[in-house]
Amino acid sequence: MRISHQFPPTHHTAIRLDKFAKDVEAATDRAVDVQIFGAGQLYKPQQNHAAVASGEIEAAAIVSLQWGGTIPEMAVTVIPYLISSPEAQKSFIGSEASEILDRKMAQRGVQNIGWIVDTNDLIFTSSKGLMIKPEDFKGVKIRGLTPLFDKGLEALGATPVQLPGSEVYQSLQTGVIDAGITGVSAAFSRKFYEVQDYGTASPIFIAFDNLVVNPKWWGDLPQDIRTAIQTSADSAVESSIITREGVNPDDVTALTGAGMEVHVLSGEEISVLRDIMQPAVKKAFLAETGQDGEKLLSMISPR
Repeated sequence: MRISHQFPPTHHTAIRLDKFAKDVEAATDRAVDVQIFGAGQLYKPQQNHAAVASGEIEAAAIVSLQWGGTIPEMAVTVIPYLISSPEAQKSFIGSEASEILDRKMAQRGVQNIGWIVDTNDLIFTSSKGLMIKPEDFKGVKIRGLTPLFDKGLEALGATPVQLPGSEVYQSLQTGVIDAGITGVSAAFSRKFYEVQDYGTASPIFIAFDNLVVNPKWWGDLPQDIRTAIQTSADSAVESSIITREGVNPDDVTALTGAGMEVHVLSGEEISVLRDIMQPAVKKAFLAETGQDGEKLLSMISPR
């Protein structure tokens, strides 16, 4: 069972997949040899889907944000403040809504066996000041996240700029863009604190790392082997669920310790941003997904 993914060795999903490999090998008495190829060793992130669907490799972990135009319904998880709380997160995994998306992935040639939680927070970084109120975003050139999520940034008055992740640090440093957006822990690992003095954080959406397998390979496995792999995947998912409310204080401390001023949005401040961003992103989501999108939204808690 070869698994391709894009994460560096210290990333929490990479660590979980390493444990998943040990769990599978132990549960199957080494009948399954799990080989992990991380940090894009075998395939670039956007190539993993085709590699698994074609059978070039047995499995991959794919960030849910990357399904993009392939499965537009997957973007339901990035609607601002829709599935960000621990309660909404737990309710989604294993729900009818997630099963609909599992079927969408199956229609694209892969079988999803795990919704591993990646992150549920983001931080807006800037060198000019904290971005708390809608007026703080007006006219700001900010690194875009996804075309759909960017509709929310535009509703705030910001101008999203599409940049590869490898170019963001230098673009912030040289002023090509005014502000960045990334996960709170990622802001530290990417050393944004060296080029950005301010950060505003909140649990804004949910990103998953879908563990997908080739359907033919999966279907040809003996039932006991399949059960062992699925049980191990379920354990990885369970351990990934974020149970804390709000932003991880350790991630905030890491940034403030490095010299960045960080503000964690209050419930009232979140409500103001949500009431502007969420309708704009929902409108764009429904324009792309139609009835399937409406059905998904009707199943998911609005908070």
